[in-house]
Amino acid sequence: MGRAFNFSAGPAVMPEAVLQQAASEMLDWHGSGMSVMEMSHRGKEFISIYEQAESDLRELLAVPAHFKILFMQGGGLAENAIVPLNLSQGGSMDFVLTGSWSQKSLKEAGKYGTARVAATAQADGFTTLPSPATWQIGADSRYVHICGNETIHGVEFHQLPDLKSLGCDAPLVVDFSSHVASRPMDWSRVGLAFGGAQKNLGPAGLTLVIVREDLIGNALPHCPSAFDYKLVADNQSMYNTPPTYSIYIAGLVFQWLKKNGGIAAMEQRNIAKAQLLYDFLDSSSLFENRVAKDCRSRMNVPFFLRDESRNDAFLAGAKAANLLQLKGHKSVGGMRASIYNAMPLEGVQALVAYMREFEKTQA
Repeated sequence: MGRAFNFSAGPAVMPEAVLQQAASEMLDWHGSGMSVMEMSHRGKEFISIYEQAESDLRELLAVPAHFKILFMQGGGLAENAIVPLNLSQGGSMDFVLTGSWSQKSLKEAGKYGTARVAATAQADGFTTLPSPATWQIGADSRYVHICGNETIHGVEFHQLPDLKSLGCDAPLVVDFSSHVASRPMDWSRVGLAFGGAQKNLGPAGLTLVIVREDLIGNALPHCPSAFDYKLVADNQSMYNTPPTYSIYIAGLVFQWLKKNGGIAAMEQRNIAKAQLLYDFLDSSSLFENRVAKDCRSRMNVPFFLRDESRNDAFLAGAKAANLLQLKGHKSVGGMRASIYNAMPLEGVQALVAYMREFEKTQA
């Protein structure tokens, strides 16, 4: 059936050029006689891949020199434990609840210190973001955690909160799993950012952590060595065997991003894709999006049929049209279109065309 438009929330669509390059280099990387999968992580070939990937990522995201870039494992879910193991010092942490992922973060962190709710949008069904002015952050807070983009509920912080303006000196921790590299980051407002690679950066298996240097070195005594940020940083992410092939693929994605105008250009494309889809949803009598307009995600667009008895017909027709993975998360139902960096504008245009035709035939 050829290449489809894949709207999966993750693992997600990859740039076709990256897949083609990886295929061409599968058996023999640059005359080495080896696949990247077969290389020692301490050999000169892979070290060159790693160093280029780290350099490209630092340039793309404009990461300041006083931040460490760590390539780790375990995904965003594991970082919900690894962050408090490194930053909490057994004290209190504050969480802003904006959907399923920040709820998971709160629950996990409670195993390693006192995890408090600073604000929540649960009463609104996680369709809004609580204003930072309303956040209740303790004076003893070790850090404040937000999920920059909630993949399930489709809400996004388009601007990171400035904790200093709230009179808070605690570092901001951002789960940026599903919006990393989709828009610029204001690092002056961030202490640590983490995310799984399998949405915007590459395949599953790689976790990215970007952490301010002054925040490392305080891991709890029972923190596993492989998850101690200082040990990982001191060993250039080679304390244990890293996810080598996933780092290689992510490095190809970084090069693809650079060739396509970098993060600023990607943000403009993402705005255009999201606007096209939201404009249709707002004008539709059959479909709806329930998220407040000022915090709608550019990456994950949940939508619903007003008559949910038509869900199966919609999904069957979408599959026949080569539009895949549109079923919403089981916890919320409905549909969801994930339109990450690698989703071309043509994919969103094809989706809107199908939805428009479906609406016409179902009227």
